[in-house]
Amino acid sequence: MKKIAIVTGGAGFIGSHMADKLLKENYKVRIIDNFSGGHQKNLLKHINNNDLQIEEKNINTIENTNSIFKNVDVVFHFAGIGDIVPSIEQPVDYIKTNVMGTVNILESSRNNNIKKFIYAASSSCYGLAKTPTDESHIIDPKYPYALSKYQGEQCALHWASVYGLNVKSIRIFNAYGRRVRTTGAYGAVFGVFLKQYLSGKPLTIVGDGSQKRDFIHVKDVANAFFQLYVSSTSQKIFNLGAGNPISVKELAEIIGGKFEYIEKRPGEPDITWANITRIQSELNWSPLISFKEGVNEMIDNIKEWEDAPLWDKTKIAIATKNWFKYLDK
Repeated sequence: MKKIAIVTGGAGFIGSHMADKLLKENYKVRIIDNFSGGHQKNLLKHINNNDLQIEEKNINTIENTNSIFKNVDVVFHFAGIGDIVPSIEQPVDYIKTNVMGTVNILESSRNNNIKKFIYAASSSCYGLAKTPTDESHIIDPKYPYALSKYQGEQCALHWASVYGLNVKSIRIFNAYGRRVRTTGAYGAVFGVFLKQYLSGKPLTIVGDGSQKRDFIHVKDVANAFFQLYVSSTSQKIFNLGAGNPISVKELAEIIGGKFEYIEKRPGEPDITWANITRIQSELNWSPLISFKEGVNEMIDNIKEWEDAPLWDKTKIAIATKNWFKYLDK
């Protein structure tokens, strides 16, 4: 009998790649997604695969009596809402979804005797961290999204402590790759830059572009989650990055075209850089896809960004007004 895995948010950016990985490994995959951020097109290549089941439900309201939870071996929990600016504007929605939605899936896992629960956490919990950042770094979330993801993680670990659920958590740094989100509020640099390049417009670089991010390819992310699931490690929290920060200016130069510069934003770190010693040693995992290789793959498929919103300096200034209002302290 094939093992069964649930992927919440399985139609989204990382979740759909997790589904790809699991199906390749000969698992039955059950997806829970309300398609508020994910897309059916991310799963099209599997649409006739009998090993894939899609349940269009909200994680806050799906009941633990739903048959989707029966005989499941593992839950990979990616579902949630992201982005900085909307979380500042709608903090209650973020707590409801990223915290209470997580609790609902935890309770469904507990009540159905699901063996393992892997939580997709965010490195944003560290705030303006010292680098390279290890798992023992002080927690200092700077905005409601970061807080909600950290609280979701704490709930998961609490369920492990009280109820014996086998919980592990991966704090993802800066994931990128095909299917990266292109709709909604201004935020993800790849979606912004690729649409601008496709439209022949200048790339809007924040500050002077010297800020660095620890970009990790989404396929390497999915592989890390799978390795954690099949491992017997006793460690519960792992940082996940490439361990090789790249500047935003370097990203812009790989993509090419003209640049223009916009105001540096408060509350953003000058550098994110994961100390990945633990995940490398415990899981025998290392990133396999180089940054240039990953970006070129996205450029080769740039038509995927035709329907993405086109941002310019004026639109960005309007969209990030509350960013400056609340974080410029």
